[in-house]
Amino acid sequence: MAQPGSVAAPPKRLRLSRTERMRQLLDVSWQLIRKEGADALTLPRLAQDAGVAKPVVYDHFATREGLLTALYRDFDARQTAVMDAALEQGTPTLQSRASIIASCYVDCVLTQGREIPSVLAALAGSPELERVKRDYQLVFFEKCRRVLAPFTRSSDVKIASFWAMLGAADSLSNAAALGEITPEEAKEELFAAIMAMIARHNAHSS
Repeated sequence: MAQPGSVAAPPKRLRLSRTERMRQLLDVSWQLIRKEGADALTLPRLAQDAGVAKPVVYDHFATREGLLTALYRDFDARQTAVMDAALEQGTPTLQSRASIIASCYVDCVLTQGREIPSVLAALAGSPELERVKRDYQLVFFEKCRRVLAPFTRSSDVKIASFWAMLGAADSLSNAAALGEITPEEAKEELFAAIMAMIARHNAHSS
């Protein structure tokens, strides 16, 4: 107990590692976008909401575009982790694999609600985002190719087919996020599109 007349020492500020600080800043950014939209997200505002000095934020992201790109990377990393875990636990059948791909894709978009479309809209026309998006899209295609390979005949599924599948996945997920269709309808249609893609490939390979 402090003696009468003594001044209590101020609480020590928790010192985070660089990785922990990055996680904190990303989490605060998502919260801010959820409440006010991506337009409200600036580096000074992030510093204010996160309770850190501005140089800390600039050291991690340098620019607002860098911050928004980091948020997209964060979203994609979580999407990948969720899908990997589901695939590891699922049964090795075509129906199970197609269902997991469809469900995880839609669920991850819905988890972010309005946040990820807001981030993408804010980054529209950004060369950096286009490069990052394409890199992750190609990684996603390769993952799907490996997962579905045991159920395809002879050659691999054409890359054009995966682009078509991704277009359906994005359109259906966004429609579900906007409430135009239910999440279940989005998953069912995407599952059907994946199954049709494999059936079409096998028919052409026979």
